[in-house]
Amino acid sequence: MSLLKDFKTFALRGNVMDLAVAVILGAAFGAIVSSFVDDILTPLLLTPALNAVGVDDIGKLHWGAVKYGTFLAAVIKFLVYAFVIFMMIRAMQRMEKKKEEAPAAPSSTDQLLMEIRDELKTKK
Repeated sequence: MSLLKDFKTFALRGNVMDLAVAVILGAAFGAIVSSFVDDILTPLLLTPALNAVGVDDIGKLHWGAVKYGTFLAAVIKFLVYAFVIFMMIRAMQRMEKKKEEAPAAPSSTDQLLMEIRDELKTKK
């Protein structure tokens, strides 16, 4: 039981949570960058007609190769991940704040001493 409690204390420490958030959001942002390069930038650069088209003939480009839906999905996933992590961190902070605000219950020794004190006051 102590091992589980120690692990919980370790896992919920600030620096571990910060690292977890950074890894998750970093991976999601990496997916955005990869999608931008693979699905938007590369198809535009590799379009065969790109070199032969002037500014007036921009309609001749092969825009069908651009997968903007895949890129948009990566952006939406990132926003969802970020929002869910934000809500989790916010809930954890509220729980910690409630723990700090809750008065500590007196120990059995303190309780006994308070009873003795009250008895002495009533006998005077």
